[in-house]
Amino acid sequence: MSTTETRSSSADRLIESFQDAGNTALESVRKFLDTVNGVFPDMSAEDGPRQKIIDSAFKMTEQLVGSSTRLAGNIVKMTQEMADDTDKGAK
Repeated sequence: MSTTETRSSSADRLIESFQDAGNTALESVRKFLDTVNGVFPDMSAEDGPRQKIIDSAFKMTEQLVGSSTRLAGNIVKMTQEMADDTDKGAK
């Protein structure tokens, strides 16, 4: 396996790990919402406590997933830059 293929494979595994973390976060929110739905009756109030809790949970998840995505992108970018510098030094 070439160095380029190894780097690509490592980057793919890293990205998959962050995607898995994002999926886990979303599943956690789904379970949380199931709990909220079981505790708070649906009163159809658009701005009631139930809806505020649900909106807050989604906002938190969006922030967590966004942060993980940015971190993964930064790690991949830095790793690629370091690999490029290593390749230049080897020539």
